[in-house]
Amino acid sequence: QVQLVESGGGLAQTGGSLRLSCAASGRTLAEYAIGWFRQAPGKNREFVAAISRNSQSTYYAGFSKVRFVISRDNAETAVYLQMNNLKSEDTAVYTCAAGARDGAGSSWWWYDSYGQGTQVTVSP
Repeated sequence: QVQLVESGGGLAQTGGSLRLSCAASGRTLAEYAIGWFRQAPGKNREFVAAISRNSQSTYYAGFSKVRFVISRDNAETAVYLQMNNLKSEDTAVYTCAAGARDGAGSSWWWYDSYGQGTQVTVSP
């Protein structure tokens, strides 16, 4: 397992942007597929996006496909979730997850390690 730390959450206005980061404490993320999930108050957790460990494949949920971009930095120290044209319904706690296997999953349980989450609040 790997210890994950998210950052970059906060308050944004409708139509604005935020970039979330997921990093591992003391190591790179090169050997891990990374997924982002979110959970809004009173709602089930849902898949947002994922990237394979070789960065050759990315996966998106229907709602994130146009507005969000998942990527890795060149040094493999972080995975980013760029969120554009934010809407109030994007308000949620966003959590990254890591899985040491090929491909990437849209299921929370495909992954082995999880961060604590970062709050994103989008104001009208």
